[in-house]
Amino acid sequence: MLLAYLSAALPTFFLAQFSSPGPILVDWGFLTLRWYGLLIASAVLIGVSLSTYLAKRRGVNPDLIGDLVIWLVVAAIPAARLYYVAFEWKSYAQRPEEIFAIWHGGIAIHGAILGGTIATLIFSRLNKVSFWQLADLVAPSLILGQAIGRWGNFFNSEAFGRPTDLPWRLYIPPAQRPPGYAQFDYFHPTFLYESLWDVGVFVLLMTLFFRGLRRAKGDSVMHPKVGTLFLVYLIVYSLGRFWIEGLRMDSLMFGPIRTAQAISLIGVSLGTIGLIWLYGLRRPLPDLTRDEERRSGAIADSDKT
Repeated sequence: MLLAYLSAALPTFFLAQFSSPGPILVDWGFLTLRWYGLLIASAVLIGVSLSTYLAKRRGVNPDLIGDLVIWLVVAAIPAARLYYVAFEWKSYAQRPEEIFAIWHGGIAIHGAILGGTIATLIFSRLNKVSFWQLADLVAPSLILGQAIGRWGNFFNSEAFGRPTDLPWRLYIPPAQRPPGYAQFDYFHPTFLYESLWDVGVFVLLMTLFFRGLRRAKGDSVMHPKVGTLFLVYLIVYSLGRFWIEGLRMDSLMFGPIRTAQAISLIGVSLGTIGLIWLYGLRRPLPDLTRDEERRSGAIADSDKT
């Protein structure tokens, strides 16, 4: 219903049919560059720069971000791949040489989030800094990276939705179509839906971040507390992912359950509980003390009374 309404409401020049030019950017024989790898590398570099900038604005040592990124790359990318392979094991068991071929696609963002969260928890303990402070600084970069990375699915002709005749339909080559759908040429570009949703989440998180820096006397606006950005990320991203996942045809499954939808519901629940803890009970999240918040310069003026 929503997509049909948008189809009627959007001007013609906003609509397009998508067709991937292929997964390879350049092929020099001895060296092959793929779009997927370029996009992941770009997302990491942009994310590091952004999180470093945000750390400076919040009064956090920016060197922590550079050190944390190494942990995140080492943990998140392998975790994203292992998560995907685990739920597609029947396929990979027959072609084990493909398990490490990440350039062919096949990573799961929920695996990356899990791996990155564990790495950040360990890093924060070792460096005696707040996990929630770091999570807030990484969340905008994470969602922006997801928006960029989704275009890797476009170039690989993967992660698409059900057949459709909407004006912005995505052409899928016959070799990439699911069994039983060879007669369909066009499918929902779910990579695009999620990329646009992620951009919206990024704008929301950045708005909340800069709102938190406003500390003029007499300003009665409630400032986001430490941990708010990450919790909002969990809720809003998960809501969009739950809807978009329902359109996809290649979902990772756990029995009859779409894994991403189940994880999304958990994300919404955890984020909601965290916000209730922060704003309903007016208590800092576990691992934070009032002294730690004050030292970070991230506590709201209204909480200092």
